[in-house]
Amino acid sequence: MSAELLTVPEAMALLKVSRWTVYNLIRSGELASILVGERCRRIPATALDAYVTRLCEEAA
Repeated sequence: MSAELLTVPEAMALLKVSRWTVYNLIRSGELASILVGERCRRIPATALDAYVTRLCEEAA
């Protein structure tokens, strides 16, 4: 199994948004994430791709 996991700062950079925005997307359920250990939040690259795809489909 080889899933790429992104940190919040990496997701911020890819989406070009703030930390606050990424955490709000996670809290709202719009962007899936996992907790590694007790404090390490990671976003699967596939979840980020799915989020962007949804945005593109909604915009069309």
